[in-house]
Amino acid sequence: MTATERDGSERPPLRVGVFGIGPAAYWPQFAGLRERLETYQRQVEDRLAGMGVEVVSAGLIDTAPAARAAGVRFAREGVALLVCYAGTYATSSQVLPAVLAPAGRGTIAPVLVLNLQPAAALDYPNTDTGEWLANCSACCVPEIATAFARTGIDFHVVSGVLDPDDAHTDAGARAWAQIAGWVRAAGAAHALRRSRIGFLGHTYPGMLDLYADLPRWQGLLGIHVELLELEDLETRVETVDEPDVAAKIDQMRATFELDPSVDDESLAWSARVACGLDRLVADFDLQGLSYYYRGLGGNAFERLGASLIAGNSLLTARGIPCAGEGDVQTCLAMLLIDRLGAGGSFTEFYAMDFRDGFVLMGHDGPGHVAMSDRRPVLRQLAIYHGKRGYGLSVEFAVKHGPITLLGLTHTRDGGLKLLAAQGESIPGPILNIGNTNSRLRFALDPAAFVTRWSEEGPPHHCALGIGHQVPTIEKLASLLDVPLVVVA
Repeated sequence: MTATERDGSERPPLRVGVFGIGPAAYWPQFAGLRERLETYQRQVEDRLAGMGVEVVSAGLIDTAPAARAAGVRFAREGVALLVCYAGTYATSSQVLPAVLAPAGRGTIAPVLVLNLQPAAALDYPNTDTGEWLANCSACCVPEIATAFARTGIDFHVVSGVLDPDDAHTDAGARAWAQIAGWVRAAGAAHALRRSRIGFLGHTYPGMLDLYADLPRWQGLLGIHVELLELEDLETRVETVDEPDVAAKIDQMRATFELDPSVDDESLAWSARVACGLDRLVADFDLQGLSYYYRGLGGNAFERLGASLIAGNSLLTARGIPCAGEGDVQTCLAMLLIDRLGAGGSFTEFYAMDFRDGFVLMGHDGPGHVAMSDRRPVLRQLAIYHGKRGYGLSVEFAVKHGPITLLGLTHTRDGGLKLLAAQGESIPGPILNIGNTNSRLRFALDPAAFVTRWSEEGPPHHCALGIGHQVPTIEKLASLLDVPLVVVA
């Protein structure tokens, strides 16, 4: 699933600040040591660049003033993650100034310390002081940790071997898998904090679990929620020209299997609304959309609000998650799991199957069609259960294999927490009712799983992603400073 901007172009890469450390006193004492450490640091930077990030390198820092200059540069460049490569021993005074925010409170960005030893083991009888120092990455990590702890700085450490392909140990492969997880988590956290989420219409009346305290969420997560009226969409739908409608119909025919129930008029109207949604997202610079409108008596807004599913499914597949029923918090969960590269489809509990041991989960709204196990079906519905209007809806099951649920919910003290679970999407028949629905099996039996999940007080929706993502979500929760509960 490719990371793209709302116009279909590639998103700008995550900026990661990298600096190595070593004391200036070593360079005249041990010829070639600095150059050797710089070679190792380039290997680190090359591997990070291979993860799709933009590396902002401050080089090898060997004095406190150089660390201060690096910190100024990192702040100016707006890096989203700071990586300190501990190539050899260095004093903590060469690290702290490089990560402190210019105002002196907190850090420029989350901090990851890499304790990656070049050799899996030393050749003890034949290792002189210079060779030892070239492998002395572990020596200063506790000192750096103490400096961070005493200044109230959150940090994380990855230890292992520099080469992920080292034939003598898997410590390198494990370390780089962790580093990749931190990079993905930092990217998701950065995307969330800069996101603008559209709130079109209002929350489904009476769904108290979805009512939002938007200023508090902005303070806790850094998001901005743009309140939108149906008129904002209506005016854009009205100005869509026929070539755009025809192009969108072609896209829909290429993306969906059209059920015989779909007539030309409904397809054209749904395509026109989808074009209007594209313009709405572009005009308001949205990275996500939460929507619902009740409508009345078949009026224009009822028809408009009932025709969003196909267009919002296409937006969700482009990395602009769309959550129905005015559920902002699940839209944010969808955004997070999408930025982890795992999709993120809008879902809720449908039924428990005690015979075959799975939970049926889905929704009558937008789905992440790139996650479908087959070509998704576009089906025309005469009614939407519990809602007014009629129109086209999307039906599919998520690809079979590992899956992750991610929810965002409130704590009793007014904060937020993440809720996650891993399971499997399994094959088998699903409901042919124009909804997304998947057969999901978890380690707990259906009754125990639904009970444990519900006891955490989540909204009745959550995001469904592909793959087992909990190890990375644990890192993400730490970067967001949000508690995480894993149901297992």
